[in-house]
Order: sequence, then C-alpha cells, then structure tokens
Amino acid sequence: MPMFSNDPIQSHRKWSGHFAALAYSDFEKLWTASFTAGAAAWALIVARGWLVYTLSDSSLWVGAVTFAAMVPRVFVTPFSGYLADRFDRRTVLAVMFSLNIGHNLVLGVLVLLGHAEPWLLLVLALVNGSARAAQMPAAGALVPNLVPPRLILNAIALNQGAVQGSRLAGPAAIAPMVATIGIEGAFFLCSGFYAVSLVQTLRIRTSSTGEIDRRQSLTSNMAAGFVYMYRTPVLRSLVLLTLFHCGLTMSFESLLPVLSRQQLNAEGIGFTYIMMSVGAGSLLMVLVIAGVRGEVTKGRLFLYLGLVSGLTPAILGMATNLPMALIGAACMGASQAGYMTLTHTMIQTVTPDGIRGRVGGVYSVHIGGTMALANLANGGLADVIDAQLVLLVAGAVFVGVMLVSTRDISLRRIYSSGLQRFAPAAAD
Repeated sequence: MPMFSNDPIQSHRKWSGHFAALAYSDFEKLWTASFTAGAAAWALIVARGWLVYTLSDSSLWVGAVTFAAMVPRVFVTPFSGYLADRFDRRTVLAVMFSLNIGHNLVLGVLVLLGHAEPWLLLVLALVNGSARAAQMPAAGALVPNLVPPRLILNAIALNQGAVQGSRLAGPAAIAPMVATIGIEGAFFLCSGFYAVSLVQTLRIRTSSTGEIDRRQSLTSNMAAGFVYMYRTPVLRSLVLLTLFHCGLTMSFESLLPVLSRQQLNAEGIGFTYIMMSVGAGSLLMVLVIAGVRGEVTKGRLFLYLGLVSGLTPAILGMATNLPMALIGAACMGASQAGYMTLTHTMIQTVTPDGIRGRVGGVYSVHIGGTMALANLANGGLADVIDAQLVLLVAGAVFVGVMLVSTRDISLRRIYSSGLQRFAPAAAD
C-alpha cells in the first residue's frame, strides 16, 4: 500500500489528455526511469544478439543467449513478485538497476579486451535477465500508486509507451556504434541508461509496499499470486491467451540476425533498423491507447489488435528489401504493443494492490518463460528452415487462437464490453 500519499505531488508541468498522468511528479520520474531502462534493454538485445551471431555464425546460439536472458522470468519472478509486495518497491527497483549497470560495464570490458565468447555471453545474459525479472513486477505494481484511480489506464499506457518507445530510442542510440565505432561502446552506453534510471528511481517520494501475511511461510506468500490468478476466471483467461500471443507473435528476436543477413543483405545495421521500426510502431500505438476511455472500445480493440498481431508477421516474413521489412516491423510493433498494453492494464485494474506484485510476477513467469522457449526454438529452426516461414506459420496459428478465444466466456465479455463486469475481479 502507498506509505505517503494516494495523490502524489503534481509536477510543475501542465499535462492533460493523453499525457495526464505525467502531471504527477513521482509518475514522471518512474516514466523516465522506465524509458531509459527500456532503451538499455532493447539496445542490449540488438548489440548482444549481433555480437553472438558474428562470433558463432549460428541462429541457435542467438536463441540460446536470448533464452538465457528471458528464462529467469520463470525462476526469479515468483520471488521478485514477493519482494515487490514485501519491501519498498522503489528499493527493489534501485537495486536491480544497479546490478544492470555493473553487468553492462563488465560486458563492455570483455568485448574491449577481446575476451567475449558465446558461452560467456550466455552466462552474463542470465545475470541481466535475473535483474530485469526482479525489476518488472516492482515497477508494474508501483505505477497505480503514483496516480489517482481515474488515471490508472493512462499511467499504465504511458509507462508501456516508455518501454515500447524505448525500442526505437535504444537501438537508435547505438546504431552509429554498431556501424562504425565498435560494439563495446553500445554496452557502456547501456550502463549510462541504467544510471539515469537509478537516479530517477531514488528521486521518487511515494513509498509503496504490498500486504504480506507474516503468519505464513515465504513459500505460501509467494504461491498466493498463483492461487489468486488461477482462481480468478478473468485473470486466468487473460494470462493464458497472452501466453500464446507472446510465444507465437513476439518471440522473433532470435530470427532477426539471420533475416537481416540472408534475406535483406543488411548485416547488423539492418537488425538495428528493424528493432527501431518495431519501437516506432509500438510508441505510436501506445500513445493512441493512452487516450482510450470507453470500456467497450477497449474490449473491441483488444480483439482486433490480437487478430492483427497474428497477421503482421507475414509482412516482415515476405519482405524482400529493407524498406518493406521496416514497414512490417512497425506494423508488428504497433499491434503487439497495443495488445500488451491493454492486457497489462486489465490485469492491474482487477488485481488488489496488496497482491499486485505477486500477480504481476505470475504474469511475468508465463510470458517470460514462453518467450524464452519460443526464441530458443525459433533460433534452432532458423538454422534448418527459412526464418520467414517460421514467422508466417506462427502468426497464422495465433490468428486461429484468437478465433477460438471467442468461445471463452470471460474473454467474450471483454471483447464486447471491456472490464465493466469484472471490476473488482472475483475468485472462484
């Protein structure tokens, strides 16, 4: 629960409409921290992915390192969700940002000294992924404490906009280094981004924690998030559908190096530009979502964006030149970011604050584990079949999943009327 004020001190800046939540000073600081941390994360995905591909000439290795960066969300997040409810969420964020500052410095030094090896990058990816896995539930649980209830959707959308828009900023920032200077500079720049996130987090005045039953064991408190989610039909349906979305449409990072080299003949800079286009599309769509107010509109958008998310990979998969690939990547980013922003908003809205960190951790376990495994599988497949075929088949399967999802009672109600019938959520 918030320890200071439910209505944090407003910023000196005047914000309204799509940016209303930024009028609250503490949210503005968290937004900045989320943006720079996201820029570091996406820049790292590009720089590390291309480095692994050039060292190994194997998409499987790229998939393995991506898997190592994502799989901690399966093992670490249940505990980090507990941390986000047990301790001050600002402190959890600050510690994790500090760990990633050190991680990127070590990575940059290894590359500078010529000691980088694929297996060593895999080990460091585990460190990076563990810190990220602990960071996300704390940030997600903190957002609703920094703005009034009427602005929760706007705040979550803007925070997601920071994360998604940083897909554009992070790769854009390292593009000159990838093309000319040397990739080690990208890792040092990532440390700088995380340093900004750390400073902004330390400036947040609103303290917030969840509610932990101290009479129960650590294991019981950690399990509470799983129990609550699986006993609440609307949460269960949302998370399971998102599992398919992340596995089938969003786990494409391990495909991009081989796609850039073999299909587009664009090398590392092509990989960078594709990720920037994903970010540009993401940012545009999330800004649109931030202005949505009606529940019926949210529900219909959720359905339509899910269907489009399954169709847009075909554009990238069929691209024969870089401009077409960039259009496809922007369309993918827009549909995926819109869908995930609405999902995240719904989960935060129907979950009580006392258990929000742990439910957020469960959510992260599902999507992180799925994306880790899917990236590993896609990297292996891209070494034996065309990467574009992987994109086409996976997208088509998700369209089928979305059509089947209309038979689920909870999801059908969301598609027709939003969350009007689900707030607050009731467990079975």
